[in-house]
Amino acid sequence: MNFELSENQKLLQEMVSEFVQKEVVPRAKSLEDEHKFPRELLNKLGELGLLGMTVSTQYEGCQTDYLSLVLAIEEISKIFPSLAVIFSVHSSLFCYSINKFGTSSQKKKYLPPSAKGEIIGAFSLTESGAGSDATNLKTRAVKKGRTWVLNGTKAWVTSGSDADAFIIFTKAGSEAREKKLNAFIVEKNFPGLKVSKVEEKMGLHSSGTSEIVLEDCEVPEENLLGEEGKGASIALHCLDGSRIGIAAQSLGISQKAFEEAISYAKQREAFGKKLSQIQAIQFMLADIATLLESARFLTYRAANLYDKKKTFTKQAAMAKLYASEAAHKIVDKALQIHGGYGYSKEYLIEQLYRDVRVLSIYEGTSEIQRLVISRCLQEEY
Repeated sequence: MNFELSENQKLLQEMVSEFVQKEVVPRAKSLEDEHKFPRELLNKLGELGLLGMTVSTQYEGCQTDYLSLVLAIEEISKIFPSLAVIFSVHSSLFCYSINKFGTSSQKKKYLPPSAKGEIIGAFSLTESGAGSDATNLKTRAVKKGRTWVLNGTKAWVTSGSDADAFIIFTKAGSEAREKKLNAFIVEKNFPGLKVSKVEEKMGLHSSGTSEIVLEDCEVPEENLLGEEGKGASIALHCLDGSRIGIAAQSLGISQKAFEEAISYAKQREAFGKKLSQIQAIQFMLADIATLLESARFLTYRAANLYDKKKTFTKQAAMAKLYASEAAHKIVDKALQIHGGYGYSKEYLIEQLYRDVRVLSIYEGTSEIQRLVISRCLQEEY
C-alpha cells in the first residue's frame, strides 16, 4: 500500500499552506473573536479555485480527487477551523450534491457561481426533533401547480445566517410515518425563508449556525434536487463523503495542537529543565503523535477508497469516529502540557479546545458512526 502523496497533491498542499499563512493567519483571530463570517477569505478561496474542487470543469470548477479536498480542509483547519467547516460543507455537501444529482439546468445555474465563491452554500437536514433520527422530519413540501410550498423549521444549519443557497430536506408525503424525503435547492431570497435564530456556540464562532424557518416558502418545481421521494439516499450518500471532511478537520486541529504543545514544551522550564526533557511530558507527546498518525491513516484510506470508487461507508464512519475522538484526547493533552497558560485566551490552544468538541457531534455523532460501522460489519459477515 502506497502512503505517499502524488506530486499534484503535494503541490496543492503547499499552495493551501501558503495561502493560510499569508491570508488566513493575519485575520483568523480577529474574525473568530468578533464572530464574523469570513466572506473575504471565502472569496479568495474561490479565486484560487478551491471552492470548485467538487465541481466538474464543464461548470467552471476544477474537480479534483477527494484526498486533495481532504488535504485542503486539513491545512485550513490548523489555523481557522471555522473557515474549514464552512469550506467543507460548501464543497462536500452543497456543491457535490448538485454536481452529482442536479439537472443540467441546475448545474448551469448554481455551480459556476459556487465554484467562484459568488454563492456560498449550506446543507439543511437536521431539525430539533430529527438529529440522529434523520428521517423523522416535520418539514413538509406540498406541490401547488408549478411550485413547491415548504413549511417547517430547520436547526443547526452551518452558515445558515450567511449562506446564499441551501440544500433543504423535507418529508416527501403527508403521512406521519412517511420515511421518504425530498431535497430542494432553496435560495436565501425565496419568499417565506427567514433566519430566526443564530446559535451562541462554545466554539467555531465565525461559522454562524442558525435556525431556518420556512413559512409557505415558495420553491420552483425545477429546484427539486434528484427524483421525488429520493432525498434520503441523496442525504446519506453525501454525508458519507462529508464525514471524511470532518475527519480532515479533526486532523488539522490535532496537528496544530501537537505543534503548539511540542513548541511550548521545548521552551518552558520546570524543575530546572525543559518540559520536553521530563518523562511525563515525553509520554504525552508520544501518545499525541501516535493518535494523530493513526487518525491520518484512517482518513486518507477512506478518501483513497472514495477516489477508487469503492465502497467506503464503513471506512468514512471509522475515520470520522476515530479522528474526532482522537482530536478530543490530543487537544486535551496539549492544553495540559501548557498548564495554566492553556486556559488563557492568549494561547491558541484555548480556542482549539473549544472548537474540537463539536467534531464528534455534527455530521453524525460518534454513536451514529458506531451504528453505521456495526451495520456494515453485519452485512459483510
